[in-house]
Amino acid sequence: MSPHLARIDLYPLKSLDGLAVPTATLLASGALEGDRAFALMDQRSQFINGKRNAQVHTLRSHFSPDLSHITLWRDGDSEKVGFDLTRDRTALEAWLGRYFQQPVTLSRNREMGFPDDTISPGPTVISTATLATVAGWFELSLEETRRRFRTNLEIDGVPAFWEDQLFSENGDPVAFSIGAVTLQGINPCQRCIVPTRDTHSGAAIKAFQSRFSQLRSQSLPAGVARSRFNHFYRLAVNTRVAATEAGKVLCLGDPCFRDDGDGF
Repeated sequence: MSPHLARIDLYPLKSLDGLAVPTATLLASGALEGDRAFALMDQRSQFINGKRNAQVHTLRSHFSPDLSHITLWRDGDSEKVGFDLTRDRTALEAWLGRYFQQPVTLSRNREMGFPDDTISPGPTVISTATLATVAGWFELSLEETRRRFRTNLEIDGVPAFWEDQLFSENGDPVAFSIGAVTLQGINPCQRCIVPTRDTHSGAAIKAFQSRFSQLRSQSLPAGVARSRFNHFYRLAVNTRVAATEAGKVLCLGDPCFRDDGDGF
């Protein structure tokens, strides 16, 4: 099977649940339209996210296909409440304020969203085989591993850690294409505390980071730019996308290939 785009995940509201979609459109910033388009802010204008607030893990969310409507509920509860993200903003902020027990502001960025890496705000890329391998390390399901690492584009038809070839020793971007879209691989993505935790309960796996780093180092494919790892708690690849790609659409099944013609 040739390398191809097997899954696209958007995270419309930063830190909350994702949405698998069949297509995604590139913005001029390089970000995917609708990805991390909204974020929750506290009184100090800091993100309310899984890194800072464990209550995020027990908050479930579902988005309408056009990303205009959100449904929220506490994990395990049957009662759900829905909001239009534009018309019901005040009511949504009030509901979230009660949930987090602090004032909450819903912010929106239509141009780039709220990526962790604002220098390389393009979609993050990983292979299905990589996620399956990491799932095996910790006896997790593939879906739970996806939810922990929260990547955008998943490539199938390739071996585990295939994406590690998408950054270079000297830091120069590595050009590759998915369908009609050209992306530039930049660096292996540094992970935070969130992947250590169960995505429903927030319970952490003991020594997750140290065990992950050990196994990641041992599993690094031959020829990969090892010097790009100041530590091995890194997974997936950050990308940039030129403004010329704005408006182009990624679709499930799109082939993936190197722009130098060498193939994968």
